[in-house]
Amino acid sequence: MSQTYSEMLAKVQEFHDKHSFHEKTNKGHDMAYRILLTVEELGEFAECFTKGKPDSEKAEELADLLILIIGHAIAMKVDLETAFNQKMKKIMKRPAIMGDFGIRVTEYKND
Repeated sequence: MSQTYSEMLAKVQEFHDKHSFHEKTNKGHDMAYRILLTVEELGEFAECFTKGKPDSEKAEELADLLILIIGHAIAMKVDLETAFNQKMKKIMKRPAIMGDFGIRVTEYKND
């Protein structure tokens, strides 16, 4: 089943509403706290690789990150779909370079 971004956004909004993230006392829209949660989830995703966990656990941690990112957009009142499309147009024009650990698409120039 394929979902639109709008459908995913609505599900994350419903989750935020269910737990009243918007209320200041809950700090659910506090970006410093949200960034810490994101770092925590990113660590759990990385751990899946370092500990050789199955793909199903990797997918679950990746989903946690996606939910948090969509939640960041809600908390910041950002139109993430528009920002995504604008960024894709920009990065599609960038060249790829080979770094020490693999290919990168960046505006960075090696001196």
